[in-house]
Amino acid sequence: MESQKLENLLNVSLQVTETERKESLILDSGFHSDTKQWDLIIKYSGDLSSISDYAAVTVLQGGYAIVTLNESDIPRLTANPLIEFIEKPKTLYTAVNTAVTSSCILNYRHYSNPELPDSLLGRGTIIACIDSGIDYTHPDFIDDSGSSRILFIWDQGAAGTPPSGYRQGAEFTREQINAALRLQNRSEREQLLPHWDFSGHGTAVLGIAAGNGRASNRNYPGVAPDCDIIVVKLGTPDASGFPRTLELMQAIDYVSRKGAALGRPTAINLSFGNNYGGHDGESLLEQFIDQIAGIGRTAICVGTGNEAAAATHTGGLLKTGQTEDVYFSISPYETNLCLQLWKQYVDDISISLITPTGIRVGPLVTKNKTVKVSAEDMELIIFYGEPSPYSMSQEIFIDFINRSYYLQPGLWSVHLEAQNIINGKYDIWMPGSISLNSMSRFYYPDGDTTLTIPSTARKVISVGAYNHHNNNYATFSGRGPTRLNQSIKPDLAAPGVDIMSTAAGGGYGRVTGTSFATPFVTGAAALLMEWGIVKGNDPYLYGEKLKACLLKGARRRGQQHYPDSQWGWGRLCLEDSFP
Repeated sequence: MESQKLENLLNVSLQVTETERKESLILDSGFHSDTKQWDLIIKYSGDLSSISDYAAVTVLQGGYAIVTLNESDIPRLTANPLIEFIEKPKTLYTAVNTAVTSSCILNYRHYSNPELPDSLLGRGTIIACIDSGIDYTHPDFIDDSGSSRILFIWDQGAAGTPPSGYRQGAEFTREQINAALRLQNRSEREQLLPHWDFSGHGTAVLGIAAGNGRASNRNYPGVAPDCDIIVVKLGTPDASGFPRTLELMQAIDYVSRKGAALGRPTAINLSFGNNYGGHDGESLLEQFIDQIAGIGRTAICVGTGNEAAAATHTGGLLKTGQTEDVYFSISPYETNLCLQLWKQYVDDISISLITPTGIRVGPLVTKNKTVKVSAEDMELIIFYGEPSPYSMSQEIFIDFINRSYYLQPGLWSVHLEAQNIINGKYDIWMPGSISLNSMSRFYYPDGDTTLTIPSTARKVISVGAYNHHNNNYATFSGRGPTRLNQSIKPDLAAPGVDIMSTAAGGGYGRVTGTSFATPFVTGAAALLMEWGIVKGNDPYLYGEKLKACLLKGARRRGQQHYPDSQWGWGRLCLEDSFP
């Protein structure tokens, strides 16, 4: 039976069979088929010792926790009065698709005399990168004495001893990293410290934010070349090979605690996101990040994703009595797909699906329960959600489950009939484009409100990408505003096209995407905190004040209205961002 203490997606997941979950793109995340257990995110108050006899618990800051328990024990967890709300994890995806000068940073870099009052190199600060790991042997992450600049690596997928308070992975210290660096034999080094960045994504991100340029004779330094570094390699327990929001929340909690324990201002870089949710800052993940952003001397920088040109979002405005058909295509050889329609709860809209052969399925009226419908040799799983204590919105979730490996390709439509409209606005999202074939798309997409979550969180610095070679906004870069409260996002834009950065395995390579715009802002945040906190010019230069300074200093084009849904408040410019 559905519970309003569970998010919509978890309600659906618990009402379908295990086979149906496996065929879904999104329902299976968080479930371990071998043990029949779930990893779940909870918001709670009080003492969680009362659930320790049936759930393994990782306590996070701010009243959040990660629990692992048998599916049969979820009703027991739900009935506990200390548990306020429960969500399942979602899969995260990376946002991949002479920039330092464009961001007004070179004026503050004095290698020959770093003690100059206006020299800012990131000294005394920490940049924490939560990503795919790091090539810790790359010279750009080793100082001139031969010592690693990395304080800690938490590899969530490695075998070993996890950090205190956490239940997965292995933590490596600077001492262990230096011991590995002293070994000339590669196999011995990898045996001593078994950590790799297979994709190279995290290595490239850190090169932009924090590389010191040693491998290039300082030709390709990052923004904060003398900062210390903390790395979290997100675990990928799902069959998809991608991490989940659950791993991300633990990583953020970890680096926040490390920065506080060391007494160091910490800039946190996130280049992962997903398309599932209301895009309004109201999920447990977004609220948790907002809480962490208010703890200690931190700045959290998040890329807006690469969905603006991917045609995975559409929306509109309905009036009472109006009908509208929202057309979308399913590509040949597509194995799974889901749609989420978000609207105001005060609006009554009848929804039907029209298949490529003209079969009408609906109206899909379910009233807060899961319904299964057959169509085109497929099964449709439909759930009409209710508002939650954290959101006034209503979600209608439709999952397409194949029965013959592939979904029915062709032109589909969502038929909307506006019955009683007060507000009328609706938005529909597909999963992120990285998980779909390119021909699965909306026919009339809307490039606005294509921010990936968690760049929609209120207290993060959301970063879009532009091409610094011609100063044009990158067409792929996720755009605002947020859905419900229409908050302006991104906050600002940074270079994200054809960026030279460190490559895993050595040397350098060119990268493109909002993943690589974000570390420019992360590095700039570290420099501002060095100037304000480390050098004593402004001990309160972190969090929302730091964001305000970056927005004030952003460069804006004449004759263009700011803030807007692409540029936010303008282009990153460190030079003009000091209070």
